[in-house]
Amino acid sequence: MGVLFYGGPHGAIEIDDRALAHLKLVVTTKLRRGESFTLSWVHPDGQSGGRSTIWLHPSIPLRFLFDDPEPTQINTEWLEQLASSAHSTGGIQLVAEHFETTPDAETEWPAP
Repeated sequence: MGVLFYGGPHGAIEIDDRALAHLKLVVTTKLRRGESFTLSWVHPDGQSGGRSTIWLHPSIPLRFLFDDPEPTQINTEWLEQLASSAHSTGGIQLVAEHFETTPDAETEWPAP
């Protein structure tokens, strides 16, 4: 489980390493351009219900901390989905990654 530190050490938000890696690419691209935006997510199981939204601005300290020392392989479709939401009026909506299987992909797996 990774952590997004926003606005200092007390602003710790736990996010799965894989999701955090994708989020990092979208967020840093927007901030590098000097753009401000919101980031919203639904609270995971085990936390109080509901959802949260934060305002991201280039002047507010931001740190990405990954639990896994190895970089994550990036899913370009998920990255594009997150980037598309970043450009909307609602800001980035951190949604779960969806894997699409094709008939060819299914036949690549060895039979049990």
